[in-house]
Amino acid sequence: MIKQLSATLAGAALAALCLSPAFAQSMAPMHGSSMSGSKMMMKSGPDHGMPEGKAGGDGVTYTGAPDLQAAISLVTAGGAPGNFSVVKAISAMAGAKTANAEVAKLTKQYGAAKVGSFVAVQNFAVNDAVKIATAAGVKFPSPMLHGAALAKRVVGLGLVGGTYYEGTQLDHLVTNKIHEQVMDDIDAKYGAPADANYHLIANQAHYDLAQALGVTSVKLAAFH
Repeated sequence: MIKQLSATLAGAALAALCLSPAFAQSMAPMHGSSMSGSKMMMKSGPDHGMPEGKAGGDGVTYTGAPDLQAAISLVTAGGAPGNFSVVKAISAMAGAKTANAEVAKLTKQYGAAKVGSFVAVQNFAVNDAVKIATAAGVKFPSPMLHGAALAKRVVGLGLVGGTYYEGTQLDHLVTNKIHEQVMDDIDAKYGAPADANYHLIANQAHYDLAQALGVTSVKLAAFH
């Protein structure tokens, strides 16, 4: 049961640690790249079982440089690269206390099967992204972010106009190209509906935790 709910706990812990009114209003990522101008564009084309763009779970495409520090810090918080454990990542960043109520809410809202699918896809996505990036010759820095600082960085990368989108976050963490390849791999292994479900629950979880913390400026994605 812990393994089945671990990815939901991860999203909940991230939101619980990071979403504050001031941060939700700030869209500037901390690694120096810009989230505006030519590097941002509306998503178009087939979207892995979801409506396109901000109507789905991918939000707005980011095509700039990835935040490799955030990426490797998040991966190693969950264990050795390629063997990601979301349970370890949660323990490293927050613990499960804040997340338990959200887990129960999401399970009631979506059902255990969909939450379990979300977990399976989440874990696969992290390991697949690491595998693809390593094969492409990406050189990761030494992980330097931990706890709340890591959580704040990761959640901030998914905000577009105050709304959290899982796809936008992934673009910033691993590049849009690798993100899309991972989504194709998810579709091949689990099916597009599972891919869509993964984005859907991630969007809802981050919104729910923001509201629980009184951060009413964070908006719920249309796809939830």
